[in-house]
Amino acid sequence: MGLKWLKNQKGQAIVESALVVPIILLLLLGMVEMGRVTNAYLVVTHAARHGARYGAVGATNDEIIERIIDVATPLNPAELTIVIMPETGRAAGGDIQVSVTYPVQLITPVVESLISNPFPVKSEITMRIE
Repeated sequence: MGLKWLKNQKGQAIVESALVVPIILLLLLGMVEMGRVTNAYLVVTHAARHGARYGAVGATNDEIIERIIDVATPLNPAELTIVIMPETGRAAGGDIQVSVTYPVQLITPVVESLISNPFPVKSEITMRIE
């Protein structure tokens, strides 16, 4: 008779939920952050490729930067870091290298404690000048 309270399992589901829900939320928020970082990386790579191609056909540095900013519309243009090498003296047959960096601000507190915030996303593209 004294062991009847051991058979009462009404709180079991609540305890299991309390143990599993934080893990599921952590995985879900981690996937969201990885999606945001991947999206930023794809946009930065696309913008760098457009800038390098534009420079390879004879555009000036200002035109290349303007093109990169136009292509990278989902990102904040004020936070883009654009490096064009060589800055001057480009000749046919040489190479142009365009590097675009963007700091992705992480929004999930747990993920933020695991990796640096902001997380820098960088892409470098080199093309031959025509």
